[in-house]
Amino acid sequence: HVQLVESGGGSVQAGGSLSVSCEASGYTHSSYCMGWFRQAPGKEREGVASIDNTGSTTYPSSVKGRFTISQDNAKNTMYLQMNSLQPEDTGMYYCAADLYIPRFSDFLNDDKYHYWGQGTQVTVS
Repeated sequence: HVQLVESGGGSVQAGGSLSVSCEASGYTHSSYCMGWFRQAPGKEREGVASIDNTGSTTYPSSVKGRFTISQDNAKNTMYLQMNSLQPEDTGMYYCAADLYIPRFSDFLNDDKYHYWGQGTQVTVS
């Protein structure tokens, strides 16, 4: 049974930085894809970063150069470092995982992920 638990987040002023973490348990497969998604009130959920077991990463243009996804396999933990935060980055941030997503172009597609964390709030004012 895969469990994902996010931590971190919080409130920060525009231009500031925050980091969120996602600890995974119950996942025994060597192949995986993990991602960070966010959802603002009244908006659809969007992918902001993904990483797979090879270390390949992808970001949408809205966060590229500001957000960095990383992982510590020894700790079964994925991280998202967010810099130069803006009010439009506000939302609930979720981590997600799945065994295998065939197409790289789908790594930021939330429909492709089966396992989700409970979310952590990020507020930028």
